[in-house]
Amino acid sequence: MRVKYTFWHKIVVLINSILAILLLLSYLLPYISPETVPIFTIISLAVPVLFVLNVFFIIYWIIKLKKYFTISLISIILGFGYISNIYKFSEKGIFLNNDLKVMSYNVRLFNHYKWTKDSTIVKKISSFITEKEPDILSIQEYYEAKDLQLKYPYQFIKTKSNFSKFGLAVFSKHKIINSGSLDLKESANNIIFTDIIKDKDTIRVYNIHLESLKMNTNKENFGTKNSDKLLKQMEASFQKQAKQVELFLDHEKKWNGKKILCGDFNNTAFSWVYRELSNQKQDAFKEAGKGLGKTYNYWYPLRIDFILTDSNFDINNFKTFNVPYSDHYPILARINLK
Repeated sequence: MRVKYTFWHKIVVLINSILAILLLLSYLLPYISPETVPIFTIISLAVPVLFVLNVFFIIYWIIKLKKYFTISLISIILGFGYISNIYKFSEKGIFLNNDLKVMSYNVRLFNHYKWTKDSTIVKKISSFITEKEPDILSIQEYYEAKDLQLKYPYQFIKTKSNFSKFGLAVFSKHKIINSGSLDLKESANNIIFTDIIKDKDTIRVYNIHLESLKMNTNKENFGTKNSDKLLKQMEASFQKQAKQVELFLDHEKKWNGKKILCGDFNNTAFSWVYRELSNQKQDAFKEAGKGLGKTYNYWYPLRIDFILTDSNFDINNFKTFNVPYSDHYPILARINLK
């Protein structure tokens, strides 16, 4: 006997199929440069949502005792390796006295433009950093705030111009013997580097802040009257990011020593940008973190801040701190030279 399906049933199957196909297509995104098809990169931002929705449909069809659960199940199985980019089930917890503690933190200019009415943000961030005691601190969206109290013997601060108080900074308990800037053109963001002596080793630390997506968590969201404008802005930002990454990769090739990459990539672990920057490197969250790893305060989990190392290091622990002092959350990795 032929089963007749309702119109609603057909719509649900269609939606499920579209979501499964989009998840499958997302597996190809790391191999497509934003300079080629920038709109594809926007899909990478939605991968966690696509994954959750496909899990929902698996549960939905199993409850309904329908075979359609295989639609989403197959799409998830084919991308099983992506799960560690979305969620880590267990945390690595090794704490050694000689661990190098590395923190990356986008501080949103220490509330210079008063995004929050809290006038104590600078002091709170200073106290938080002092409490966590990172050996190396990489700050994005740095601002020369008067109340900032960071007691580090070595530092490299690079503002965007000689007249600006905004930029990037690296603070270190270990001696900085060399530093420089890639001076990104036509961008408010930048990439800097410091060469730091730890025991007998020289470690190059890159502080990376790629082109911002201009996503305003309070005013502009998808589904609003501003969405077309927002999409165009994001496409342009992704294309700039691609050029910035290519510039960085050329610079990176000239350094043969140990290296650590910190920063706000303004892109996810499902993107071409991440694939290029993390090539032959370890992602501290994937190696030693736990949970969703969300680093940006948005309505769904975005992990756009990273600490990457080469294979010369063991990553012993990784933490994301859910503190409301910026639109980003600080991340801290404990790493050890092999």
